Order: sequence, then structure tokens, then C-alpha cells
Amino acid sequence: MIDNDISKDLFEQELTLVLLNLASWTEGKGVAPRAWRNHRFEILRTLTDKGYLLHSGGAKSVHLTAEGVAAAKALEEKYRKRR
Repeated sequence: MIDNDISKDLFEQELTLVLLNLASWTEGKGVAPRAWRNHRFEILRTLTDKGYLLHSGGAKSVHLTAEGVAAAKALEEKYRKRR
């Protein structure tokens, strides 16, 4: 359920970031995790602008930044506590 103090857009951004992190994989030590770009492009653009994703150009996957992974983990914890 959505809190009244969080907008629908922010809620979608937060959940997208969490899902990207949960579905990500790493292709080697020290390499940023990757996830498939099967989410709304305007949300991915916003997350890139916030520094959570690296610009992926025409690739079918995105790289999460260290800040993106940290934010996703914090958001996952936030939503797990709400059960």
C-alpha cells in the first residue's frame, strides 16, 4: 500500500530500483552489477539522472552504480519493515 506522503512517481522509481538490484548479476569482481532494462524508460532516465544507473545507450541492460545499489538495499529494507 502506498503511503499518502509519497507520490506515485517516486514510489514507482523506488520499486524499479529495488527490482533492478534484486534481478541484477555481476560479470566479474569489481564490475558494476547489471540488470535488464525491461522497465519504463522515463523511470530509468530519472534513476540515471539521480546517479543510480549508468547511461546505457542502446544496450538492453543497465549498470547500477555503487550509490544505486546502496539506495536499493536501503529501500528494500524500508519496504520489508512495512509488512
